[in-house]
Amino acid sequence: MENNIAKLRKKNKITQQKLADKVHVTRQTIISLEFERYNPSLELAYKITKALKKRNIEEVFNLKKINI
Repeated sequence: MENNIAKLRKKNKITQQKLADKVHVTRQTIISLEFERYNPSLELAYKITKALKKRNIEEVFNLKKINI
């Protein structure tokens, strides 16, 4: 799943570690998400969206790229 995590994180001047701490995951998880090697659970996606100060999950994650 494509995402804008790195872009939004840098815009908000938040480190990978700080974001990880805010959403209660490891920095390695944030790295995996940013490189699109891992798809988050719905709960984690919402936590990241809130931590990045966005209202809609679609502002952070491109849900149209999911293969069903």
